[in-house]
Amino acid sequence: MTTLVYDGSFSGWLTAVFEIYEHRFRDASIQPRHSYQDELLHQRQDVITDEKKSGRVLKGLSERVSRAGLKKLYQAFLSEEKNIENVLLQFVQYTFSSKVTVEYDYGNASVLKVQQMAKTVHREKHRMEAFVRFQLTKDNLFYSIVQPDFNVLPLIRTHFKDRYADQRWLIYDARRRYGIYYDLHEVTEITIDFSESLNTDGGSVYDENEEMYQQLWQQYFSSVNIKSRKNTKLHIQHMPKRYWKYLTEKQVF
Repeated sequence: MTTLVYDGSFSGWLTAVFEIYEHRFRDASIQPRHSYQDELLHQRQDVITDEKKSGRVLKGLSERVSRAGLKKLYQAFLSEEKNIENVLLQFVQYTFSSKVTVEYDYGNASVLKVQQMAKTVHREKHRMEAFVRFQLTKDNLFYSIVQPDFNVLPLIRTHFKDRYADQRWLIYDARRRYGIYYDLHEVTEITIDFSESLNTDGGSVYDENEEMYQQLWQQYFSSVNIKSRKNTKLHIQHMPKRYWKYLTEKQVF
């Protein structure tokens, strides 16, 4: 059995799919480099990401799968679930081997899994768009630290670029150690050594009015909260506790 080891990117995964067809591997699997483990009787083949190869696979899929279906495929990839690369490979193989559209054939395990994971990742995307809280630094950079369950930064970049087009901002994923940065012109991915402690112990880099702004936001949140109608169970359902760590209204000065 051949195991294709790729760099963890979507283009890298598409390149691996291309090479499976190019070399006609009959029994192959795909694993990301950061979690690869040698297995007995498995032959390793390293994949070098190639935009032309990945583009050809994407073009072939676009002729058989709707735009919405391709979006779900990408969302499922961003779930980073264990073995998701091979579930998606099975989806692609089923798609290319069929003469009819298969993206709604939920009787097929890979099609159903793609649908389920895409829905879960889409839900996390909307939560991130709602729960991101920016803080202002002395150099007029609005930053936010997040820890989403899935790798949703690529999915929220357009939302924040459109909504905050007149200010510089950085959204940093502390779990995956990379961020998206907007410089008033475009959004780019950056990798930096950015300590989570900045969120709670960053007084030296805060704008002098930042603490006041946060206190005003907390006061507003408290004023609109009607205690007699408090429903903790429903509140946690809509705003799970795992998000509270970086929410201004949940902090105590």
